[in-house]
Amino acid sequence: MKSINPKNNELIKEYQEASADEVSSIIKNAHEGFIAWSAKSFDDRAKLFHKLSDVLLKNTQKYSRLMTDEMGKPIEQALKEVEKCAWVCRYYADNAQGFLKSNVIESDHDYSEVAFRPIGVVLAVMPWNFPFWQVLRFAAPTLMAGNTAVLKHASNVPGCALAIEEAFLEAGFDKGIFSTLLIGSSKVEAVIENPLIQAVSLTGSTEAGKKVAQAAAANVKKSVLELGGSDPYVILEDANIKEAARECVKSRMLNNGQSCIGAKRFIALDSIYDEFKEHFVSFMKDYSTGDPADESCKLGPMAKVDLRDELHDQVSKCKEMGARIILGGVIENKDNAYYSPCIIENITKDMPAYSEEFFGPVASLFRASDLDEALAIANDTSFGLGSGVFTSNKELGLKIAREKLISGASFVNAFVSSDPRLPFGGTKQSGYGRELSKDGILEFVNTKTICFNKI
Repeated sequence: MKSINPKNNELIKEYQEASADEVSSIIKNAHEGFIAWSAKSFDDRAKLFHKLSDVLLKNTQKYSRLMTDEMGKPIEQALKEVEKCAWVCRYYADNAQGFLKSNVIESDHDYSEVAFRPIGVVLAVMPWNFPFWQVLRFAAPTLMAGNTAVLKHASNVPGCALAIEEAFLEAGFDKGIFSTLLIGSSKVEAVIENPLIQAVSLTGSTEAGKKVAQAAAANVKKSVLELGGSDPYVILEDANIKEAARECVKSRMLNNGQSCIGAKRFIALDSIYDEFKEHFVSFMKDYSTGDPADESCKLGPMAKVDLRDELHDQVSKCKEMGARIILGGVIENKDNAYYSPCIIENITKDMPAYSEEFFGPVASLFRASDLDEALAIANDTSFGLGSGVFTSNKELGLKIAREKLISGASFVNAFVSSDPRLPFGGTKQSGYGRELSKDGILEFVNTKTICFNKI
């Protein structure tokens, strides 16, 4: 298992993949750890998560540089990612007990309640694009609920995977409460089949989600899936066009364009399309490629050369089919994973930019004759993760977000982002289940009915 720096395609470090016996041993230790961990009080668990938050903040520079080296994240964004991980640890340390408080329910029995109990060892299959945040936003609620976890991280960020495990140990967690499995994707099904694994959470592509969901269903185990997205943003005539373009570009270029909830399709009404495009192009040009370890860098390399090449193939197909490339669209150096900002317009339904997720710094512009057509384009997708609308009319904006855009999250005059206090997840081919907030911690518990009668 190799860690490759996408900035120069050079080997950082090579790791030994775990054997089947080692994997079984790690899962067994996680199960044994669960027995002791689930018996601890919320206060005891919370103390450790507060310590974990401190460990993350103490090592912010080290962890940030590790992310930057392994997957190319601009260092400033990496620093913020670690800080956000510390926040989610504190959030669940402070709120888990309240979220999981038993509910007393009136019934025909003398006493009845609904209690929330941990289920055991939960497998996390996590992606490379937010290599710390995706893991901690799963681990904090899952472990605070009393479960233990094993992590199968993306194969190109093994250093991040091991660093997270080491952070748990440094914070004082017993070995086995949170463990890393250094295995490839082909080994995931066997892990799900292990009888000690009780559930699985995956963040990744839709195709990966389908495979994990099938394996979980075949073994009658719960799965939570946060999958791909092709988020549409609708820009209305009464919007602040320049600020809308600025926010749209920020969302599109976050994490070098590699965010599942990044804005990807921009639908402007006909009367303001040209004005929006002018501002959009101007802001996109500000994102010149550079060294992600440099604090001034706004656009680093994509995570891997093959991912950059796949993205360029999608762009090239659109061009061959008649789309207009108004910015970028070329590979400047095949020996690294950089891809300059790219904008496509004149997109038709048969083109990849209409129906596929473009996971990189490529934006797709659409012109709509009216609001109905704009919403039709926005919802004409198999994805349903996030969406946005820009308008100065609060009531209209909220109505569109609430009722018209089909997605797990819809923001007005802002780009979609995750927050520990709000549930996060998608619909349609973008997955099911929720992370974060109270909804997230309830995903991996046994909702248990308890009744008592006098005799």
